[in-house]
Amino acid sequence: MLEYKGYHGKVEFDEEAGLFHGEVVGLRDVITFQGKSVDELEQVFRDSIDDYLDFCQELIEAERQIARGEVVSHEEAKKQIMENLAKWK
Repeated sequence: MLEYKGYHGKVEFDEEAGLFHGEVVGLRDVITFQGKSVDELEQVFRDSIDDYLDFCQELIEAERQIARGEVVSHEEAKKQIMENLAKWK
């Protein structure tokens, strides 16, 4: 099991594909990662966690703007959240 910033990843090896693949456990969201070597797998795991935390921070900031009244309409709020989500696809 991998650990980074308090997050844990469960890892398996797919012999047929020759890849390690894993999933972060204990979240409602799904975060997966894969690599051809242990070093690559560990780096991709850390990168996935960092990306997830950046994504969460952007959503939190959008919610704060809505709460402060900086977003004037439901449609504008929805547009801003969708734009933030699109960055991560």
